[in-house]
Amino acid sequence: MYLRAVHAETSVATLRQLIRSNPLGVLTTAIPSQRHPLILASHIPWILDVEDESSDAELGTLRGHLARANPQSKTMIDNLEAAYKQSGSYLEEEVLVLFTATTHHYVTPKFYTETKPDSGKVVPTWNYAAAQAYGKAKIYFDSKSPETGAFLSRQIHDLSQHAEASIMGYDGKDGRQNAWKVADAPESYIGLLQKAIIGIEIKLERLEGKFKMSQESTLGDHEGVIKGFAALGSDIGESMANLVKERGEIKDGRKS
Repeated sequence: MYLRAVHAETSVATLRQLIRSNPLGVLTTAIPSQRHPLILASHIPWILDVEDESSDAELGTLRGHLARANPQSKTMIDNLEAAYKQSGSYLEEEVLVLFTATTHHYVTPKFYTETKPDSGKVVPTWNYAAAQAYGKAKIYFDSKSPETGAFLSRQIHDLSQHAEASIMGYDGKDGRQNAWKVADAPESYIGLLQKAIIGIEIKLERLEGKFKMSQESTLGDHEGVIKGFAALGSDIGESMANLVKERGEIKDGRKS
């Protein structure tokens, strides 16, 4: 990830929150295969496990699952079996999971109310927030293995609970609906579906992130971007205006 100091996010807690609020990450692998392309990517929802939330040293572990029929799954399984490794073994190659916040937007040069009328030396850009997580992946692919079954059962349960409560807001409180539970579906049906997926567990070794929210702009241009987004009169415009303002205040606070 290209990181200018003004955009770099060094708070591990902030990056954890970005991942948990935007759990659909892109798993990217580069594994040699005679049957499939070298570079493969899949969109997968993830659970981030952290033992000590107060620690800035612990990056955590990502848990996900992937359709067994996916070429990326087949490539990973082929790679492990060729090395005579059993289910629950680590891939040799590092993998990457990319997370992007839902709040992002094109920035028109018209928002640069200080520089544009002064010199005209402005160009469009795109504001966004993202995190890149790197690590070694442990693959659970033997559907007959108790270890695989236990991993997938926990993964499906935890992911459903996180999505139902944190994303949908179905927590059963203050008149809100109760969350859907895996137990609500027939056990035989869930067991059948589990055989059609594999489990992925990634112990993170690197975690990088950025919030590119016009922090590099002059004060006048920065204010222009905030006002420009607010004037759009849309939910995304309001969200962008608030985020640009927030990240600007963070930058100024760190400088003081």
